[in-house]
Amino acid sequence: MALTGAATTYGLYVKAFADAGPLLLDEAKATSVTVVDRDERLLRAFTTTAGNWRLPIDPKDVDQHYLKMLFAFEDKRFYSHHGVDPKAVLRAVGQLLRHGRLVSGGSTLTMQVSRLLDGKHERTASGKLRQMARAINLERKLSKTEILKLYLRLAPFGGNLEGVRAASLAYFGKEPRRLSLGEAALLVALPQSPEQRRLDRNPEAARRARNRVLDRAVAAHVITAADAARAKTERVVKARYAFPMLAPHLTETQVATHPKDDIIKLTLDRPLQASLEKLATEQARLIGDKVSAAIVVADHQTGEILAQVGSAGYMDTGRQGAVDMATAVRSPGSTLKPFIYGLAFEAGLAHPETLIDDRATRFGTYAPKNFDENFHGTVSIREALEQSLNIPAVRVLARVGPGKLVGRFRRAGVDARFPDKSEPTLAMALGGTGLTLEEMTQLYASLARGGDSIALVHRLDERGRTLAATRVKPLVNAHRLMSPLAAWYVTDILKDAPPPPNAKGGRFAYKTGTSYGYRDAWAIGYDGKYVVAAWVGKPDNSSVPGILGRTAAAPILFDAFARISEKRAPLQSMPANAITGTNADLPAPLKRWRDPGDDPASGRFLEPPVLISFPPDQSEIEGAELGGDPLILKADGGALPLTWLIDGTPIESNPHSREATWQPGTAGFAKLTVIDAKGRTDRASIRLR
Repeated sequence: MALTGAATTYGLYVKAFADAGPLLLDEAKATSVTVVDRDERLLRAFTTTAGNWRLPIDPKDVDQHYLKMLFAFEDKRFYSHHGVDPKAVLRAVGQLLRHGRLVSGGSTLTMQVSRLLDGKHERTASGKLRQMARAINLERKLSKTEILKLYLRLAPFGGNLEGVRAASLAYFGKEPRRLSLGEAALLVALPQSPEQRRLDRNPEAARRARNRVLDRAVAAHVITAADAARAKTERVVKARYAFPMLAPHLTETQVATHPKDDIIKLTLDRPLQASLEKLATEQARLIGDKVSAAIVVADHQTGEILAQVGSAGYMDTGRQGAVDMATAVRSPGSTLKPFIYGLAFEAGLAHPETLIDDRATRFGTYAPKNFDENFHGTVSIREALEQSLNIPAVRVLARVGPGKLVGRFRRAGVDARFPDKSEPTLAMALGGTGLTLEEMTQLYASLARGGDSIALVHRLDERGRTLAATRVKPLVNAHRLMSPLAAWYVTDILKDAPPPPNAKGGRFAYKTGTSYGYRDAWAIGYDGKYVVAAWVGKPDNSSVPGILGRTAAAPILFDAFARISEKRAPLQSMPANAITGTNADLPAPLKRWRDPGDDPASGRFLEPPVLISFPPDQSEIEGAELGGDPLILKADGGALPLTWLIDGTPIESNPHSREATWQPGTAGFAKLTVIDAKGRTDRASIRLR
């Protein structure tokens, strides 16, 4: 009989090995794609192709109390057996003989892993034998650490949660590195009956199972009775937390760009990213409905992007939050002016104290106007940039050349865009091109570095270093944005820009901008280490009445700097060849700005063309002026005396004035013409009502 029983047992054992089949380890390796920050903190995870949350995990990243209770409850001799625990098997056989059924299967963690790999949960004797055979095979192929890692990754926790990390994030909202005793016991208990003990469906069953694990842990001398009593008083959560979804736009782009990577390490700083996402959401809501905001922060010493906020709430459909405004092409407004003046400084055409006239000027058919529609007379270039005057910037760009500005951007790794691939024009000075917030951050990073161009990067390699495939060192001089002296002159002007009211974050160099039609508000600044760029507007490119860079984007910029660090890193020091002092201290060629055609040797400068400043062309004049108060005609520029004509007929005017008085007679259309002493003319058509 004994021999017959032994033979039968051996036959079943051999058959179990034959029926076990191959181990499906490749399928077990599939995990959720995870995107982590520079310190490997989770930014976002994506479900597997089967729709499950199965995150990579290492035993060293799990709370030790959890592991001790897991071994005490599931497999006391895990590190000493070879897949099957003989003592546990004998105990299970004894229970079978006494009760006539399987009370305890004697499963080891290795057997449970084999079952999870197989996808079957058989409680029959033959099924248990197959699990044993698989477990023995598994122990032959893998180390104990590798087997434990598989259990921590594959154990079911209810619904689409697989693995202890996914469960800890979903049920406790945190990584499993630090768990309370009650939380650790819950995670040990749930895989035994994951659907019946789901915290979001049957928390009472989960509580009872947790308490049994705690009692077993006390019996195994893993914890004290007092510890278990305290743990039993912990509240059992009844709902799941949402998985982290920081930097949603960037993480989606990175996953799509690198589809074969299971873990993507970014240069982002998770706490800063979370803080700035909250800032963008709060500020956009204060500004108005359907308004979004975007923020980019980079370390310009390394080129690493530390935070990138694409919108004011990824899930906010009212603000089109799914649209990534950090990479959207928009008009940069006046934020390009520092680069225009920088090229003039580099070419020796100007100095911050050079005087320039802010007056009516026309370039062919293009007649730029200031934002306030006023003229400020003679100002220094420092004042022109501080006040963001349009006309001086256009005059300087006319001499520097829009093509040269675009070329410098391209050399610095940024391509400006123009409608229908048209050529760059003088309108660039006022934002007449398309650039992204990322690209503007890169340009200002180069400016902060004294003109040395640098490529911004998002990714780190497995050693936590910036990817070698990207350029993080200063580009060679041939790719310099501008000279160190020119960059310092620009920075010296921008650092004195007054902060917005109640601003946080200390002082740093910055510039604001507002695009045509109040569509985009910008603020970009830098200190000796960081560059920050903020954008506010509507993703559909519609107008936001009254929105300004100074009032909408600058507060975000200053608040972002305050969240990065309490102290500001010092800006680059003054170069040895810098010229300081007042306009009187400048060499003669730099004292006053010269347009093409000026003759400084004779003291004569090119006179601006004559322009009708009032009434504007195509304007309508209300009937109050008809037969009542006369209409005052005004002109700018031109050589006196001026001759005024109404529908081709001259009217009387003061030869020493650029104004004329006209008494309209009847309603209707009228054509105004002004002619200066050199025969230059300007015309305006108006309607009298």
